[in-house]
Amino acid sequence: MGVLDDFPRAHDHAIRQVDSLFRDAFARFDAAFDAGRELPDGESDLRMFGRWAQMRLSLGRDGGHDYDEHVLCATRLAAEGDIPWTAEDIRFLWSTANELMTRMHTNYLELYRIPLAAIRTLGYADRRLTLGETPSWFRQYHRPVWDALHDQLEDVLTEPAENGPAGVVRNVIWDCDDVAHLLAEKYGARLADPAVLPLLRHWNTARSSKPSGKWLKTAKALLTPEAADIVREILARVAAHREKKIDHRTDEGYEWTETVFLHERTAVPVRGMVWTCELIDEPWVIGLLGDVALTCGTGIGGSGANCRSERLANAAVNVLSRRGGLDTVASLARVQVKVRKKSVLNNVARTLDAVAASTGLSREQLLDRTVPTFGLGPDGVREEKIGDCLVRLCADGPALRFVNPAGKIVKSVPQAIRQDPALAELRATLKDLKQALPAERFRLERALIEDRMWRWHQVTEFFLDHPVTGLYARNLIWQILQGPSGLPVRTDSGWELIDPQGRHIQPNPDTPVQLWHPIRETAEDVRAWRDHLLEHGVRQPYKQAFREIYLLTPAEEQTGTYSNRFAGHVMRYGQAKALLNQRGWTDLSIGHWDPECSGDKGEAIKELSGWRARWGMHVEGDGEADGWGTASFCAGEQITFYRDEQELSPYGEMGNRVGHVGAPLTEVPPLVLSEVLRDADLAVGVTSVGLDQQATGGHEEYWNSYGFGELTETAKTRRDALTRLLPRLKIADRAELTDRFLRVRGDRRTYKIHLGSGNILMEPNDAYLCIVPGHDRSTASVFLPFEEDGGMLSVILSKAFLLADDTTIVDPSITRQFVA
Repeated sequence: MGVLDDFPRAHDHAIRQVDSLFRDAFARFDAAFDAGRELPDGESDLRMFGRWAQMRLSLGRDGGHDYDEHVLCATRLAAEGDIPWTAEDIRFLWSTANELMTRMHTNYLELYRIPLAAIRTLGYADRRLTLGETPSWFRQYHRPVWDALHDQLEDVLTEPAENGPAGVVRNVIWDCDDVAHLLAEKYGARLADPAVLPLLRHWNTARSSKPSGKWLKTAKALLTPEAADIVREILARVAAHREKKIDHRTDEGYEWTETVFLHERTAVPVRGMVWTCELIDEPWVIGLLGDVALTCGTGIGGSGANCRSERLANAAVNVLSRRGGLDTVASLARVQVKVRKKSVLNNVARTLDAVAASTGLSREQLLDRTVPTFGLGPDGVREEKIGDCLVRLCADGPALRFVNPAGKIVKSVPQAIRQDPALAELRATLKDLKQALPAERFRLERALIEDRMWRWHQVTEFFLDHPVTGLYARNLIWQILQGPSGLPVRTDSGWELIDPQGRHIQPNPDTPVQLWHPIRETAEDVRAWRDHLLEHGVRQPYKQAFREIYLLTPAEEQTGTYSNRFAGHVMRYGQAKALLNQRGWTDLSIGHWDPECSGDKGEAIKELSGWRARWGMHVEGDGEADGWGTASFCAGEQITFYRDEQELSPYGEMGNRVGHVGAPLTEVPPLVLSEVLRDADLAVGVTSVGLDQQATGGHEEYWNSYGFGELTETAKTRRDALTRLLPRLKIADRAELTDRFLRVRGDRRTYKIHLGSGNILMEPNDAYLCIVPGHDRSTASVFLPFEEDGGMLSVILSKAFLLADDTTIVDPSITRQFVA
């Protein structure tokens, strides 16, 4: 019988790779073998013979270990011959040997003779790439194979001494990614030093979730000052490292792209370095661990609900936890703001709770007290003299500003101090400050939506007087519990509040206060505050006075336990997911995979003040156009609320949706309901396909209804802001507000800019006008009463300024539409 007839059918991977060309060659080899010869006369295809010889080692379905001498002669001929093996040949040989090994073929030295000989023809990098986890697989699951072959496997994978220090490092850390390559090439000499190499090998054993006492004891014995410096440099590189796309192509023509941050083989020793930070008592450790946790804990591209490396993020958080102390809180707070992976967030929360408990504070109180000042004075400025130059670190910006000896502020760094270590330290501090500011802005907005309460002396000490947090807190409205509200103002007697009528309020130090929220106020009070902010040029860090509020509608009272307010809206999925992640929503993951088990359906979940909100989503669009991967578009479904103690599991067996009943909407606290619906409105307002006719993806009807339809609460608030802004603008005589549009009179046409989508119609026939982003003019000189970088209000104003002066537009992509 032929070799293919004798090969086990239960493991037919090798057979499935044998095409007609193979079968013809195998038939020649079978005939020669049956005639008592190893090779047919004049045979030149030795690669094909090697594959045949490997398969000839099959002893059938029941395996065994006895081979006749004829088979062994063929095996050795293939192993010892000068055969030009290809990478695909070698993968075939190893795959075939592994299949036979699992079928009770126990003569391992003969079974792997050809694969071991073939792989020696490759370079060391390709050897490692081909073998991958095979040695670990043998060691863990097939110990007899490992015992028989480990010497040969180690010889195959170990670079010789003449390859230098880089080769020594590659023998420990395979060159599987850019960081591993950096370790070998840049740090090879230092890592291969006899004083450091044992610690490198020890780092490569960091395979558990946490270090044991024995592991740390060994690391401590091996740790040297030089090794500590290397840890600092390498972890700084990891914190700055970003993923890259790698294209793959097999010999058979299969192609795919892989996104790689760190290979598992690199992550293991890096985790060992992170663990070692527990033993290093230096001021840089805590901040660097925070940087590593932040980089590794965020998703690909810097956002998303997953992690670049969950194991490294948790390792860094765990070391911070074991170090403990108030110094760790600022780093953990940064991670809490940016990371969305639940396991990491839970780890951070446990760590913060432990530190808080040791100080007798709540987690929020702990964060209030541990925001770093970065050495800034009460005015948010830190000055240092470096050489003859005065350098100012300013929170407002934030930026470094340079004053030359003549007292003049210069734009560029003076040449004399560019290499000064003191300047490098200030730049590092500026980097930390830039990370802290958005974290504080986020924390203050979270305090608003969670309805936090303080004593007035705590507000003045931890917020208003703080050089970082105060930058935002001093422009927010604070309210005495069930009493008057005001903006903070410093007087000779300390901080007071001043209301829109100019009345001063001096709270007692123990007076309970909270951040003002419009949902608790009358429409008249809200209008007064909005007018006051514009009149006095107060720009808030986020929407507070102009914050949208969402009250129960009659339709929601009718549905009872769910809101359909944002059901049916079609959004760009990736953008919507990223935005919701930034707003604290998690768990959304849908795509064109496994629709029978609801892979095309999912939910975004947000926890707020003891409640959980679920916003259902499903895939919209063509899986074929998306490559049957992640969806390009998604559509919103119902929003449902649950108390914390309620079971939140909208899927039954096999992932099928079963539709749990949420709590009655009338029982949901108005603030929780409003803030959840506000997030949904924001997601729709930023990511809806109704914003761009060119990106509708077959949703033209939806584009028309959303792009020019009734205004959402966000758009209504935008209209209210424009009502106050328009009289102050230089185009006031050319612009007017209608119910849904900002109507702008140009010299060529009159334009209607929709207040929800920013889409433009031209009178008199409502022809659509497309303006590609970037053509509209900057509105940097227009005061906006809240931070909205790149927001729709800015977009609408930019388009209005451009179209009011339409005779100066020369771009043909726009002008040709005027006469269409």
